[in-house]
This record gives sequence, C-alpha cells and structure tokens, in this order.
Amino acid sequence: MSEPINVVPAQQIPLRTAYEPSAVELFDPPMCCPTGLCGPTLDQTLLDVNEMVLALTTEGVSVTRYQMASQPQAFLRNAEVVGLIREREMAALPITVVRGKVIKVGEYPSLSEVRSALEE
Repeated sequence: MSEPINVVPAQQIPLRTAYEPSAVELFDPPMCCPTGLCGPTLDQTLLDVNEMVLALTTEGVSVTRYQMASQPQAFLRNAEVVGLIREREMAALPITVVRGKVIKVGEYPSLSEVRSALEE
C-alpha cells in the first residue's frame, strides 16, 4: 500500500530529510528566509529565481532549495558542492545542480539554462 501524497502549495519549499535528489537542486547562500524574499527591499535576482522555481514546478519539475544554516546535511551529501565550497568558500554559492550535475556556480541560472540542462 502506498503512502498518501501531501500536496504542498507552490510558494512553500519542501524540506527534505532523507536524501532524494530533485531534478533541480538550488544550494542557496545564507539568507534571512528560505526564498530571500523578505525584508524592506526585494532583490530582483531572488524574485527571478522564485519565478523560475514556480514555472518549473508548474511544469512538473521537482525543485528543491537548500539553506546551509537549516539543511547542512544536504550540502554535505553532495561531494561536488562540498568541494566547490571548500575551494571558493561562500563565493561558490549559489550552486545549481540539475539531475546530479552542477550547471552553475556563484550565481543563479536563467530559466532557459535550467530547461536546457534538463533536456540533456
């Protein structure tokens, strides 16, 4: 018998406890909240990332964002992510992984870059 599926609103970012890689994984730099969309001013880059995540999830793509402070194990489970952080320190973040392959380091990718990586 299968377990019931919990539906999570698109605005919420699921927290994963067991390692189960998503099609797209975003290893975010430290932020005040899971999306960085809080506070008195909004960063256009973070707004664009949020729109990208919403577009991908609407298309049925599994997207997970990880925060170093609240989900350090997600960072530690990915040897390539750990290596990049050791090498470049915090300048490596954000790191974007698509289907287990790092596609962008130090900045967020565009929606077209992620879609292209998903097609490979």
